[in-house]
Amino acid sequence: MKNILNNLPKLAKDKHIENKKYFDKLKKKAPKNLDYVMQDLHDAEFKRTDCLDCANCCKTTGPLFTSADIERISKHFKQKPQQFIDQYLRIDEDNDYVLQSVPCTFLEADNKCFIYEVRPKACREFPHTDRKKFQQIANLTLKNVEICPAAFNIVEKMKEKLPV
Repeated sequence: MKNILNNLPKLAKDKHIENKKYFDKLKKKAPKNLDYVMQDLHDAEFKRTDCLDCANCCKTTGPLFTSADIERISKHFKQKPQQFIDQYLRIDEDNDYVLQSVPCTFLEADNKCFIYEVRPKACREFPHTDRKKFQQIANLTLKNVEICPAAFNIVEKMKEKLPV
C-alpha cells in the first residue's frame, strides 16, 4: 500500500488531463446506466480494498462537518455543539466547518477512526464513487483520485466500461 500511495500523486497527475476530458464529455451526455455501473465498480473495488490499510483520506484531507454531524458527534462526546466546534473545528474559506488540522484528530495509530460510529457524513460517503448522478461530482472525483487509490482504480475501470 505504501508503494501505491507514494506513486498515486504522479499517476493521478499523469491521468488528470485525460480524466478531465472524460468527465467533461460525461457531463454533456451521461449514459443512462451510469449510476448502476458506478455502483458495481464501487462494490467490486471495495471488496478488494481495505481502507484500514491506507487511510490516506484521513491523513491528508479533512471532511466538511454539517450541522447534523456536529450535533451527533458533540452528543457522543457529551459536549455542547459549540464546545465541539471550539475544540476541533474552524471555518474555511467557503464558510464550512472543517477540522482545525490534518491528519484527522480522530485517526488512531492503527488507521481506525476513534469516532467511526458517529463520523461525519462526508467520511461515511468517501470517495463518493457510488453516489447517484455521479456525473455531477466530476470535479470532486478528479480531486479524490489524487488521494484515494480505490477512487483512482474505479475511474480507470469506468473509462474502460463506459467509453464516451
